[in-house]
Amino acid sequence: MSDIDLTSRPQESQRLSLERRPFELRALTSGLLTGMTWGIAILGSIPLFSVIIMLVAEGGARLDIEALTALPPAGFEMGGGFANAIIGTLVMVAIAAAISIPIGLLAAIYLAILDPHSPLAGTSRFVAKTLTGFPSILAGVFTYAVLVINFGYSAVAGGVALAVLMLPTVVLAAEESMKQVPQKMTDAAYGMGCTRSQVIWKVVLPTGLPGILTGIMLAVAGAAGESAPLLFTALFSNYFMSELMEPTASLSILIYNFSAMPFDNQIELAWAASLVLVLIVLVFNILARLIGQSKV
Repeated sequence: MSDIDLTSRPQESQRLSLERRPFELRALTSGLLTGMTWGIAILGSIPLFSVIIMLVAEGGARLDIEALTALPPAGFEMGGGFANAIIGTLVMVAIAAAISIPIGLLAAIYLAILDPHSPLAGTSRFVAKTLTGFPSILAGVFTYAVLVINFGYSAVAGGVALAVLMLPTVVLAAEESMKQVPQKMTDAAYGMGCTRSQVIWKVVLPTGLPGILTGIMLAVAGAAGESAPLLFTALFSNYFMSELMEPTASLSILIYNFSAMPFDNQIELAWAASLVLVLIVLVFNILARLIGQSKV
């Protein structure tokens, strides 16, 4: 067997060149694939931008102070607004956040830190992933059977239905954020004599906070635009909410109701309410992006 001379250098012609040549096969392939990617992205964006342009054109013309502060008009009545629907949407999303965020964070702590490899953790993780694809109308039917039949339509029932939809997103996002915390940080905390509770509250949660808040913002944005579960739980009201245990208006149900009416004024208000709802969801998504830019 002949020996290989490791000291020998390749000839100048055998060295791979790093210089980019525009008509080289790999350069042409890269350009073709890049062009296809941009084309597909533009095609995929056309429906989104079409909807946004339509909303701004149709809803922006009717969006004024009266629309944001007045109550919905009756048939054949001009003017009016959807202030009660804005308040109702924000209240029900707040109730859903108050229910789902604490439960979701505790579940994520158990899944990511306390006992991540137990059968209970595996089952809970599987259930959470399954619930992410749970039809929203079934969350409304579930809440209707549990709460509405016994206590009637209310903002609380609507908030519970939205909490069912928000919970899996909060759990999975928080668990993934806690897993991204460097092991060296937790080991150092344990090495300094910290207890497990101190490590969770002083190291893991503050370090994973940007990812956790991103998941919460995305869950809130998704819940704000839901309509099917609110049909079974909060129903609708033409007046301002006076207490939490009564039928409550929401933007999505107002859009659903007004868009089917034969009056131009209600249809214009439905366009304006759609624009407001999209802006609310857009604000939460932008907040999620800004918060998510902070790296561990």
